[in-house]
Amino acid sequence: MSDDDAWDAIFRSQPDTARPEQGAPAAPAAGPAATGAAAAPASRAAAREQTGAGDRRSARQMLDEDRPPKRRRAWPWVLGVLVLLLGLGGGAVAYAWANYEPQLREALGWELPNDYEGGGNGTEVLVTIMPGEIGSDVATSLQESGVTMTYDAFYDLLLADPSIAFQPGTYALQEEMSAQSALDALLDPANRRESTATIREGLRAGQVIDILSAATGVPIADYEAAIADPAALGLPAEAPTVEGYLFPATYTFEPGTSAAAQIQRLVSETFQRLDGRGVAPEDRHRVLTLASLIQSEARLEDDFYRVSRVIQNRLDDGWRLEFDSTAQYGSAQADGSVFSTQETLDADNPYNTYVIEGLPIGPIGNPGDLAVDAAINPADGPWLFFVTVNLDTGETVFSETVAQHEEGVAQLRAWCRDAETSACG
Repeated sequence: MSDDDAWDAIFRSQPDTARPEQGAPAAPAAGPAATGAAAAPASRAAAREQTGAGDRRSARQMLDEDRPPKRRRAWPWVLGVLVLLLGLGGGAVAYAWANYEPQLREALGWELPNDYEGGGNGTEVLVTIMPGEIGSDVATSLQESGVTMTYDAFYDLLLADPSIAFQPGTYALQEEMSAQSALDALLDPANRRESTATIREGLRAGQVIDILSAATGVPIADYEAAIADPAALGLPAEAPTVEGYLFPATYTFEPGTSAAAQIQRLVSETFQRLDGRGVAPEDRHRVLTLASLIQSEARLEDDFYRVSRVIQNRLDDGWRLEFDSTAQYGSAQADGSVFSTQETLDADNPYNTYVIEGLPIGPIGNPGDLAVDAAINPADGPWLFFVTVNLDTGETVFSETVAQHEEGVAQLRAWCRDAETSACG
């Protein structure tokens, strides 16, 4: 007989009935013996009657049959295992361990624990619960990531309390946590890890990626690569850059979210906002370009709609827009002054509305909801000019004639003489 056959023979020889748990009383056997000592006299009487009736079995034999079968002792089985472990070669032992490890551990009293103790070993592990995952998925993730020792230790807790529910997200746990500690940590919102970035209205693309990088820790170079190909992000063919398409809002990102995925989320948000206002895909670029000009020039809510009307009236009359904001964007004048330099005003670029006809080639910043709404719904009015005369309050004068507009510019210059601000140049 081979070593492997010897092991199989030993395990086949064991009783099929399960042994009672250690420390628990044996279950009573079925039959008369289960009723206790009172059953004995009746059994003896029956034995005498059967004997008198010609039954060739003795009363002793019948009483023995009434008794529950003796439980087989475990020590011969353990002894056999030990003999084989000592006498057989390493290959046979390896075979037995590979095929009968649970039985061997039980026989030798070497059962392994299925749960850690305490709150972990101090090594952080990020565990992500995806939308739609159920308790078994979470139990698997915890075990595979080294947080819990076994699947069963954690899943048994869920079976005991069906009301437990998890929120999708990424959570900071530790290696080697007890199942209960891991469960408590997943139910504590303080352990959720995410990055939050707030993008204000009117910021330019470069400023947006600076904020995203600072919030998430993703390198600037990754964002620069992500915005390098506008077409890959789904932007219209006429969009020269992502400018205008990074919608201003507050965003949260799970750890590990790539720069490309973050940028795509901002772009998708822009499309959703435009779709919600009924803007056709072929009109997206024009509306965002208009909205970016309004966002850059207006200060007060009502003025957003008046500035939109000035733009529309000038375009309808065939006038150049002559917006300092577009001229400065095209020439990269970044001194923060409301007054453009002569060099900026004369620069020949597709954004300089002092030089080109109509709208610039694309947005000059990232407009918010108010500016988009104003671009779609300009106020009614005859204005062709406007100028902000108080940079602190945002007070703006709207005019119909050049003379009225020049009076407004004079008001601004007077305010600048009394104010201490770099915005006046």
